Order: sequence, then structure tokens, then C-alpha cells
Amino acid sequence: MIELQNVTKTYKIGGNTNYALHNVSFQIQPNEFVGIIGKSGSGKSTLLNMLTGIDFPSSGSIHINGTELSSLSNRRLTKWRSSNIGIVFQSFHLIPTLTLLENVMLPMELSRGVSRKARKRRASELLESVGLKERIHYFPDYVSGGEKQRAAIARALANDPPLLMADEPTGNLDSENSQSIFALFEQLVGEGKTIVMVTHDQDLAERVSRTIHVKDGKVSGDNRIQDHERLI
Repeated sequence: MIELQNVTKTYKIGGNTNYALHNVSFQIQPNEFVGIIGKSGSGKSTLLNMLTGIDFPSSGSIHINGTELSSLSNRRLTKWRSSNIGIVFQSFHLIPTLTLLENVMLPMELSRGVSRKARKRRASELLESVGLKERIHYFPDYVSGGEKQRAAIARALANDPPLLMADEPTGNLDSENSQSIFALFEQLVGEGKTIVMVTHDQDLAERVSRTIHVKDGKVSGDNRIQDHERLI
């Protein structure tokens, strides 16, 4: 479970205090598919950075499955994140000098006791599961944007984390590829994953199980969507 209590994030600019997030509180239960919705500058990406431990609140607390992220040292946080959270970025963040297979294997390097053979097998299985069986030895520059994002999702799943965080995962994709990536997320939720996705795409937002709307650094709405209300 994810629990935020009175999370505030401030920045000092020229002697003035600016609020990126202000007194944000909510819970996310296991196996939810949550869309964080808001315009540019609303605070939604800052919120995602808090949830992944990339940044920390100025005040308040964030607990994920009982662990308070700000209490961890950098080393412990890196280890904790590698096994608990998979992160999917808008711009893919694949290493261009590595093949898709090698990119997906990379997060498993932190897992001690896992042989290279086992890592390679797991990476191959993940790439096949996202429809890239014929592309595993390709370099990122030689596949499409949709294929890059599928590879990035496979990489995020490398250590089998229970939670996926996605920052505008369809922002650089056309409509067809966006729908394909979203269908993959729906499949993962069906397999038991929890997904938190930042998006400004209202069409996709209407297909998640819950939307949290962020405006001016505050939660302005929190709505659960019944199955029969979602767009098919």
C-alpha cells in the first residue's frame, strides 16, 4: 500500500517560498491502476518523483508497503527501489549502446546471486511478453518509439516489482502505439501489479480504475471509476 500524509514540497526562489505540493494526502491500495492527472506545472511530476524516492518532501511522510522512503540512506534506497518499484519514463531512457536485451538485463545486475544466464533468460522472456521477441538483439535507435517504450516496460519489470510508476509513458507516441502501451498496462494490472501513471491524456485517464487530479500542487479530485464506466 502507498500512503501519503500531509506531503508538502517547497522551493526557495529569490527569498520567496513556492509550493510544488501542498498538504497532499491519499492512499493507493495494491492492484489499483491510478492515473495522476493535471496540466503542466500542476505538481503531478513532482508527486511522482516523491513516490519513487527521486525527491523527498519538505514535510509530511510517504510510506510504501510500510517503508518510509525518507528514512533510507541512498544505498538502501537504491536497493529497495530496485526490487519494489519499476519506473517507466516518457523518453524511454534506454542506453543506445546496449541492445534491448542488454538494457532489460541491466537492473538485474544489482540482484546478487542471479547468474548471467538467468538474467539473460528472464530478459528474453520479458521482451517476448511485450511483443519484442524478434527485436531482442536490436539497438534502441533501430526500433520504433512504441517498441522502445515496450522495451522500457520490460526493463521496469526486470526484478518483478509489485509497483510500476509511469511518467507520461505515451507522451512521445502516436495514438495507435499509445493504445497498445495502455493495453499492456491493463494486462499487467490483471496479473496483480499496481500501476501509478502520470498523464495529461484524458482519453487514457478515463480507462484507469481511479483518477487523482492535481491542480496548483493540491489534490483537487479523487475519483474511482467503476468497470462499466470505463471507455472500452
